[in-house]
Amino acid sequence: MDLERIVLRLPAERSASDHELVELALRRGFRRFANLGEGTVPDGLERVDVLPDRYESSKTGVVPRRLVASPEELARAIDVGRSAGAVAVEWANDRVIPLETVVAERRGEFRLWVAVSRIAEVPAALGALEHGADTVVVEIRTAEQLGELEAILDARPLRAVVWEDATVATVRPVGLSDRVLLDTTSLLGPSEGLAVGSQAATLFLVLSEAVGSRFTRPRPFRVNAGAAHSYVLMADGSTRYLSEVEPGEELLAITAAGTSRGVRLGRRKVERRPSVLVEVHGRDTSATVFLQEAETVRLSGRSGPVPVTSLVPGATIRVTRLPAARHLGQVVTESIEER
Repeated sequence: MDLERIVLRLPAERSASDHELVELALRRGFRRFANLGEGTVPDGLERVDVLPDRYESSKTGVVPRRLVASPEELARAIDVGRSAGAVAVEWANDRVIPLETVVAERRGEFRLWVAVSRIAEVPAALGALEHGADTVVVEIRTAEQLGELEAILDARPLRAVVWEDATVATVRPVGLSDRVLLDTTSLLGPSEGLAVGSQAATLFLVLSEAVGSRFTRPRPFRVNAGAAHSYVLMADGSTRYLSEVEPGEELLAITAAGTSRGVRLGRRKVERRPSVLVEVHGRDTSATVFLQEAETVRLSGRSGPVPVTSLVPGATIRVTRLPAARHLGQVVTESIEER
């Protein structure tokens, strides 16, 4: 998640309002703070000390700081990153092109931190060449600025998801499963849902309950996402197990057209319910998803939404293909086979 890539730099001169600002940021999900001051750091927080030539982090160690105002200084900063394993860059003038240069040059060889002077610069720092910096340090002085940063993070453009057709091979009851409802803090449209599946390489578009049924009211904040072991696609492109997604984390809400946006999880609800196994065949592979057997659980088909209770072999539904090899939800390069 992008929140995990943000370090909030508090003012160097401490004031009574700083404690309230930190408490507010904690409630909003931020966990990394620079200039936090003395005292005990709560569990899960990362303290970052700001020194003239480096950042010292309680979790990631020493990160050398370099001010870049010329191509020569940019080259030296890259060399520092390679030798130290990390570098924090601050821009004196131009920032977009040199940032793209660092992102392209580092090739995964070192961790890149970037300090920005304005909140409006955060999206570019996070998204340069579709990867951006590992960590962005941004100064926050007021609750209003914190809200501005949150709005920018939630509104940033996300990459479109490409769907393709897959043919249903099997639909069969599999007894009771621990199925997971994901209730978001946003209202979802009838054509929006989450990408879910048993294999990270193939995810299904499970639509929201914005439509309801003859016996239930619409619940446009909800996706009945399936069995607890399933993967779900997060807003940052990683995957998580349905059983471990936490309130406040950002899911990727997607439409059948491929457009997407980030939405926050408000509640995860697990209950034992009768389930069905849906297996599809596509390009040289097969994939499965376990879903509650209910009319309100819908997949996206070629001609529109299809309730799970109406699925039959031979039907066409939409799936998306992703890299299969992952470690803690992040894409890695290795051989893997999922069945």
